[in-house]
Amino acid sequence: MKTVFFDVDTQIDFLYPAGALYAPGAETIVERAGGLNRYAASHGIPVISTVDAHSEDDPEFKLWPHHCVVGTTGQQKPAATLLEKRAVLPNDRCELPGKVDQVLLEKQMLDCFTNRNLAGLLEKLQAERYVVYGVVAEICVKYAAFGLLKTGKRVELVTDAVRSLDPRAAEEMLAAFSSQGGVLTASTQVAAAG
Repeated sequence: MKTVFFDVDTQIDFLYPAGALYAPGAETIVERAGGLNRYAASHGIPVISTVDAHSEDDPEFKLWPHHCVVGTTGQQKPAATLLEKRAVLPNDRCELPGKVDQVLLEKQMLDCFTNRNLAGLLEKLQAERYVVYGVVAEICVKYAAFGLLKTGKRVELVTDAVRSLDPRAAEEMLAAFSSQGGVLTASTQVAAAG
């Protein structure tokens, strides 16, 4: 089954206590997310890593503290989550990357589907199964997971590789995801399912 992994917003500003928009406990998923990415690369599974790429005066900062401003340390992904063969896909019309293990999909809004190139990338990859993990569960992970459900393909959410800002909202999101056909899984099951 053709699979694509979605590593959502595993960036320093979200993952570590010193980050601008830290999700409590998120540092505990860094190695797990990195392990999933490396597993994907070693099995020929493409990884789409969504990354916030904000300007200094981004409209999103009316709702959220400044975070993931392009060029800052907080916008970077930890080395553990990066694969060697990778390409950046900005939110401007451009050529889709050739054969790489990881696509860093830049976004300026919460929903990764606002990147103009994502639909074309998904069409090119022709996945039958998506595996989603990252931060934060009830916001950006939610947009990715529910957006992928709309493709009609199998979507799995790795519950031990996500963290949230609001645990109750995250629980509601997981319940809604399951009720709409999404599959809750664990990192060990992802590897077993291949």
